[in-house]
Amino acid sequence: MVLPYDWQTTKQKVAQRSQYLLEMGQWSDCRFIVGQEPNQQILEGHKVFLAMSSPVFEAMFFGGMAEKSDPIPIRDVQPEAFKALLEYIYTDRVDLGSFELACELCYCAKKYMLPFLVEECTKFLWSDLSPKKACRAYEFAKLFEEPVLMEKCLQIMRSKTNEVINESSWDDVELETIVTILDQEELHVSSELDLFNALEKWAKAECLRKSLDTSDLKFLKSVIGDTLTKVRFLTLTPQEFAEGPGKSTMLTQQEAFALLMNISSPNSDEPMPEGFSLNAQSRANLPSAQTFGTDFSKKRSQPLTILEWPQYDLEECPINLVTSSSFLPFSITGEQSSLVQEPVALRRHMEDSSGTSQGRPLALINNEARDSPKYYCVRSIEQQTEIYNNNILDSTVTFIVDKNICVLGLQVPSQILNMQNNIQPPKSSYTEILYAHLLDSYGTRLTYTHFSTKVVVQDLIEVTFNRPVYVQKNKLYKIGVVFNREGWYPLASCSQHKICDSVLFSFGGGNTVDTIRDGLIRSIIFTYR
Repeated sequence: MVLPYDWQTTKQKVAQRSQYLLEMGQWSDCRFIVGQEPNQQILEGHKVFLAMSSPVFEAMFFGGMAEKSDPIPIRDVQPEAFKALLEYIYTDRVDLGSFELACELCYCAKKYMLPFLVEECTKFLWSDLSPKKACRAYEFAKLFEEPVLMEKCLQIMRSKTNEVINESSWDDVELETIVTILDQEELHVSSELDLFNALEKWAKAECLRKSLDTSDLKFLKSVIGDTLTKVRFLTLTPQEFAEGPGKSTMLTQQEAFALLMNISSPNSDEPMPEGFSLNAQSRANLPSAQTFGTDFSKKRSQPLTILEWPQYDLEECPINLVTSSSFLPFSITGEQSSLVQEPVALRRHMEDSSGTSQGRPLALINNEARDSPKYYCVRSIEQQTEIYNNNILDSTVTFIVDKNICVLGLQVPSQILNMQNNIQPPKSSYTEILYAHLLDSYGTRLTYTHFSTKVVVQDLIEVTFNRPVYVQKNKLYKIGVVFNREGWYPLASCSQHKICDSVLFSFGGGNTVDTIRDGLIRSIIFTYR
């Protein structure tokens, strides 16, 4: 193709010239083969554009272990999403034409560490939520730790349950999502029969997907596990049960008889089937559209912007409003999280034993934390090994402390020299790329950081969070890190208890099992008074 000689002078803006280079492939110096067969596509790019926008691309093209494949395989992303990613990098524009593209592009943006694009995607997902999409959006938000989007989806699942379970998309939800719905105390259903019928419908669809007999009790039970025990059969009348679940192939004759006897008579001598719910209280029947008595009840097609966020004083604002993530009007991502989630974290985590807020300004708290002496709870290593990271290496560990402290960051090991498998060792220094966060026991992200800097091999890297967070004694928290650089890393099995100064840290609590990968988190940096 003959290129016009005057394209530089006829296109007024940088974004227009950048888009021309992307579309025409002029001066491109890298290629990607994106997606899986038979839908793979080869896309071209310019290393400097990509590295300028993403630390992951910077490491891929200009790091110590630069990518040498041509074309570079990108198998976990669909071509349309990668095209949208490139367009955003080159032009600052993104066209989110569908819910599916927004989900895929958000994954892609997180992978290549483009937080502003993640924010655009989550805004679109928020504005495009409906009963048809609520379950899938919930699963997406749970996978990528977007707690506010999760809560918004749960609101729809609770307040419009009948619509959610009657959508054609219901057959494709994950079993864990169904369990989450059945765990709710408040659902908009006419009776528990609606939930039983929805579970049976899903079970038969799952059997069909696995080429199993949908009339075989054994197969139906195998795909739902113990989920049936969460249905509150005791809230049904004998007639409702006999005409519905009593005829279903989801229950054995013995289970059906025992349930019917207990429904008919609370004092029945027939024991309930093992594990089945003893709860005889009907779920509260929520209205299909909730109103909260505040400006948040107004219907919006877009999330609130920062300037639209009501300027409540924390001491005057009702505590249930401040602490409830259901009232946060947008997803916690990028710069917005630092403006909104800090007051939430402050109110949630800085209550004293009497349940009242300490009431100190957030800026003062942050300054106190930054200026106080730092302590390093260095975990004791009991056994050490190593692992090669060829894509993403993640590590999390739960912890409980016996005093109120303020967490500032963590320390993780840098890469190590290793000659196994003919892998060339890295240079004495390289650019590390990682993401770290701190979560509470509900999975809510309290603070985080994207970290990219030059480090020395076989050393400890100190990573400071975007903001200090006060954590309360005797409460469970989880701290995690995700490495995005290819190379060898040291793993370690660490002791579960460590005293630092006068603070006792207990690691691996909350019914979780510590693994050797948890040892990638070598110390927690904190301060306290």
